This record gives sequence, C-alpha cells and structure tokens, in this order.
Amino acid sequence: MTLTDILPSMRRVIAEPFTVDSWPARTRATVDDIVIGGVSLVRLAGICETPCVHTGAALIPRSGGRVSPVDDATAIVVSVRTVSRHASGATVVQVDGRLGSAPVVIGELRLIGRISTVHDTAVVVGLDDEGPSVAVVELPADLRVGDLLAVPCPGDVTVGRVRRHQAR
Repeated sequence: MTLTDILPSMRRVIAEPFTVDSWPARTRATVDDIVIGGVSLVRLAGICETPCVHTGAALIPRSGGRVSPVDDATAIVVSVRTVSRHASGATVVQVDGRLGSAPVVIGELRLIGRISTVHDTAVVVGLDDEGPSVAVVELPADLRVGDLLAVPCPGDVTVGRVRRHQAR
C-alpha cells in the first residue's frame, strides 16, 4: 500500500508509483502523465488519437535500470469508451483498444491525462471484443468516458495489433 492509496489527495503532488522494469527505458511518471524519453503519452494520444503506442528499449529486469541491447518494451494508450455498473455493483469499463491482443502488464494500467483524488476501486476492464476476455484492476472510482489509460507491454507492439477492427 502506498501513500497515494491511503490519501488519494496526495496524487496532486506525488506521482503514482510504478514498476520501472515494466516500462520502456527512460520512463518517468508525473502526477498526470507518463513521459518516455521526453515524449508525453498524453500529448502522443492527442496527436495520434487512441489507441496509440510508443516503443523503446526495454530494461533488463532487476538490473537497476540497465537498458537491454536487444529487447524492446511498448507503452499502449487507450481511451475509456464506456463505464457501466454490473448487477453485482462492479464497475465495468470498455476501452477503444484490444489490450487482449498483446501481453500487457495489466497491473501497471494507470490513469493519465487528469489527476483523480478519489480512492481506487476494483474495475473490470474488457480486454477484447472477442470472447469474455477481462481483467480486474485497481483504478480511480471516478473513471469516466474519455479518460486515458496507459499500460506497458514487453516487446515491440504495433498500433495495428491493438486497434479495434472497424465494421465495414
């Protein structure tokens, strides 16, 4: 449990902690963004629309931040399409990307683009349109349509892999 879990109002001044090894090299968190090698994921989503991806060199796990000479890591940004309540009371979220198509580190999924000062709650996130592919993650209880979510993924993931196929 972190300070921002106990006191969500601290998110205004302290960035949410994250697992550095899961993200591309040169990743840093701000209170409302993830910045990779100087590239803001919020700005990237504004320019490229969502879903979008940013790929860079991976870090060697448990190496203290050494950059891998051969492996890549990707950050995926998606937008919240729907937020609903299941009959059980659970919050259910659908996003505009196919997160089930890549080996995302779902425990690192985080809100970017705004600061939420409400407590986190368990949220059921739909990972794909095909089948019952879902994950339960802790996200702010005030999640809303249009919010941006970022998640890391090992390897080089293309935007075509996570883009939802449009009906013709």
